[in-house]
Amino acid sequence: MNRTTVFLVNIRRIIKLHEYMLKEICEQYGLTLIEATIISFLHNNPGKDTAADIVEIRMVSKGNVSQAVESLIQKSLLERKQDTADRRRIHLFLQPSAEPIIESMDRLLNQFQKEVFEGLSDEERELFHRVEDRISENTKNAMIRREMQ
Repeated sequence: MNRTTVFLVNIRRIIKLHEYMLKEICEQYGLTLIEATIISFLHNNPGKDTAADIVEIRMVSKGNVSQAVESLIQKSLLERKQDTADRRRIHLFLQPSAEPIIESMDRLLNQFQKEVFEGLSDEERELFHRVEDRISENTKNAMIRREMQ
């Protein structure tokens, strides 16, 4: 197989594995995949706490995020607060009732990383993360260039 194909297939497999694992939590707690994704995102990305942050970074539709946020608020797992400096900005906060879900997600993330990085030394993991950071930066810059055209 072509290296580009292998690379893209591996990215998709990693995403699919993560989604399969998240679906276990969805079943356990009666969540949709997007709801679980939002909880995971807010827990793992301090300071990135708006619907716009979720849309931008996770690359999911604004409508899906909006609908899931409303559902999570109705389930008392999420709260929104207006920004004191900019009334247009709404911050999202996980409620204490989300703690059991977060604990399950932390266990899931540890298992996910264990499975993905199985057999790699600490040095290989560190090298992977440096290469990943470079690829991420290159991809982000290439997207910006294309959006400007």
